[in-house]
Amino acid sequence: MLKKMSVEEIAVTGKKVLVRCDFNVPIDENGNITDENRIIGALPTIKYLVDNGAKVILCSHMGRPKGEFNPKYSLAPVAKRLSEKLGKPVVMAEDVIGESAKKCTANMADGDVVLLENVRFHKEETKNDPSFAKELASLAEIFVNDAFGTAHRAHASTEGVSHYLPSVCGFLIQKELRVMGGALTNPARPFVAILGGAKVSDKIGVIENLLDKVDSLIIGGGMAYTFLKAKGYHIGNSLCEDEKLDLAKELMKKAEMKGVDLLLPVGSIVADSFSNDANQKYVPSDEMPDGWMGMDIGNTTIEQFSKVIKKAKTVIWNGPMGVFEFPNFANGTKAIAEAVAKAGENGAITIIGGGDSAAAVEQLGYADKMTHISTGGGASLEFLEGKILPGIDCLLQSGKKNIIAGNWKMNKLPSETEAFVKEVAKATEGATCDVVVCTPYVCLDAALKGAKDTHVKVGAENMHFEDSGAYTGEVSADMLVNMGVEYVIIGHSERRQYFAETDETVNKKVKKALSKGLIPIICVGEKLEEREAGITTELVRLQVKLALQGVKADDAANVVIAYEPIWAIGTGKTATAEQADEVCRAIRAVLAELYGKSTSKSIAIQYGGSMNAANAAELLAMKDIDGGLIGGASLKAADFATIVKAAN
Repeated sequence: MLKKMSVEEIAVTGKKVLVRCDFNVPIDENGNITDENRIIGALPTIKYLVDNGAKVILCSHMGRPKGEFNPKYSLAPVAKRLSEKLGKPVVMAEDVIGESAKKCTANMADGDVVLLENVRFHKEETKNDPSFAKELASLAEIFVNDAFGTAHRAHASTEGVSHYLPSVCGFLIQKELRVMGGALTNPARPFVAILGGAKVSDKIGVIENLLDKVDSLIIGGGMAYTFLKAKGYHIGNSLCEDEKLDLAKELMKKAEMKGVDLLLPVGSIVADSFSNDANQKYVPSDEMPDGWMGMDIGNTTIEQFSKVIKKAKTVIWNGPMGVFEFPNFANGTKAIAEAVAKAGENGAITIIGGGDSAAAVEQLGYADKMTHISTGGGASLEFLEGKILPGIDCLLQSGKKNIIAGNWKMNKLPSETEAFVKEVAKATEGATCDVVVCTPYVCLDAALKGAKDTHVKVGAENMHFEDSGAYTGEVSADMLVNMGVEYVIIGHSERRQYFAETDETVNKKVKKALSKGLIPIICVGEKLEEREAGITTELVRLQVKLALQGVKADDAANVVIAYEPIWAIGTGKTATAEQADEVCRAIRAVLAELYGKSTSKSIAIQYGGSMNAANAAELLAMKDIDGGLIGGASLKAADFATIVKAAN
C-alpha cells in the first residue's frame, strides 16, 4: 500500500494551502448543480484546513472548455454551494493565475477560503506547462491533492505544482490509498474481483494485475463474449473484439495456472436488436442463436456469481454486468449489486471501483452498504491495473523513504539508455522503494523516454546554482525541470575532488534545486586520512550543516542525504554495515538538531560507498540506512534489481 503523507502530517496553521479538488459536477441549463456528491466529498479536507487556521485556496476543473474561457464551465455555482455548505463566504476569483486570483489570495486571513476559476480555461493546465504550474504554486506554501478522479493525469494542478511546493494528500485520496491499496496488497481472503463493461481492451491491464492477487475473477458485461468466443462458443451478434481472442485465451490459461477461478456467464438474456424494447429471451452460453446479442447475464449465472461473492471477504467490482442503461437489461447488474451489499453486511470489505458500477450502486440505493465507492473512473482502473498515478506519485512519502538511486557517472551512450532504463523498470517491477536512475546530461532525454509510465524516476548528476548566464558547459535547474527530471545529485565526492566543488557551492545548489521542485541527493563523506584521524563524525556533521544552511524545515523534508566514504568509492573497499550505520545515525542526529525528530525521520539517508548486489542486504538491514547511491552496480540491470529487492 502506498504510504503518502496526509494533510494531518504537515503544519498548516497560518499557511496558504492550495487544494486540488474534483468539482467537476453536473450543472443544468439554469446553473443549478444536479449532483453535489463531489462537493460533499471534498468538505472533510476543506473543513479540516479551515478549522486549523489555514488560508485555503481551492482549484478544480469542470468539463472540457478546451483551454478557453467559457462561462458554461465556470465554477461560480460551486463557490455559491460551498459557501452554503461551509457556513462561511467562499470568495470566487475570476481567473486562475491572473490579477483577480492574486488579489483574492494576497490578504487572506486564517480560515478564509478562495476558489479559483476553472483551471482548464488555460491550455497550459492539461499540457502540464512548468511556467503555469509555477505561477499557480506561487499563490500558496503547501499543496494538497484531494482529487483522486484526476490523479491519473499529469496536469499542472495535479502534478506540476508539486515541483514547487511540499505536497500531501487530502482525506479523499488518503481513503482511496488505504482501502483500495490495502485490498490489493493485503486482502482478506477469499478475494473476489468482478469485472464488467463493454470491452476487454479497456481492462487488459486490470485483469493481468488482478490474476496475481485474487482467488476468483468474475467476468460479465459485453467483454464476457470475447472470452466465450475464445472458448469456442457461438455468440451470435454479441459484442466481441476478435483481435483480442488470443489474448483472452492466454488470460484464461494464466488464470488456470495460477489457480484463479475465472467465472464467465453460463447463460445470457439476449435481444434481437440493441434497444430497450427489443425482443428478448434466455439462452445458455453455448446456444446463442444467429441474429441475437447478449445484453445481460441470466438467472443461473446470477446464482453462480452470487454464491462466490457470498463467501468472499474482499470484493472489488468495476463495470456493469449488462446494458445497465436499458432498464429491461439491468437485472444482472442489480442482482450483483445486491449480492455485494449482502457480502458487506456479512463483514466483507466491498469496494466499488468508480465509473458505471459506482453510478449503478448509487442509483440502486446500495451506496451506504459498501465499504468504499471510489471517486475515480479512469483513475480507479489505472490504480487497479497497478499503474503509477502521477497525481499521487508526486506526493511526499509518509515516514522514512527508501530510495535506491543509480549514479551512472560518465558511462553509457544515449543510444543504449532508453532500452536499458526499460530493462531496469521491468527488473524492478513491484518495487516498494523509490527507484532512480541518475544519468549524464546527454542521456537524460532517452532515460525519461525509457522511464515513461513506469515507477522509475530520472535524476541528473549535477546542476548549476544560477538560473542562466555565461556558464559554458553548465545546466540549470529550470532546464532539468523542463525536461521532467525529478532528482539531482549534488556535491558528489568526485565533483569535490576533480571540479572544485565546495561546501558553499553545494549549499547554493541545494537551495536552488529545492526552489525549483527538484529533489537534491546531497553527498557527504570523509577521506581515508580523515577516518584514520578519528574525525569522521565531526566532519560529516559539519558538511550536513553547511549543505543545509538557510534551508527551512518544510524544504528539508524533501532532501536526500547520501553518506559516501570517499575511501570506499571505486576502490572495492566498503565500510562495514556497522560503520556505515554509525555515520548515518550521526547524520540523523544532526538533522534532528536542525529540524526536529519528526522531520529527521522523514529524510532518507543513503549509503553510497560501493554498495553492490553482494553486500546490499546487510547494509540495508541497518536501522538508519534508507537506501543506496549506487555506482558501478547500477550499470547492470540484474545487479541493480538485486539491490532494489534488498531495499524492499
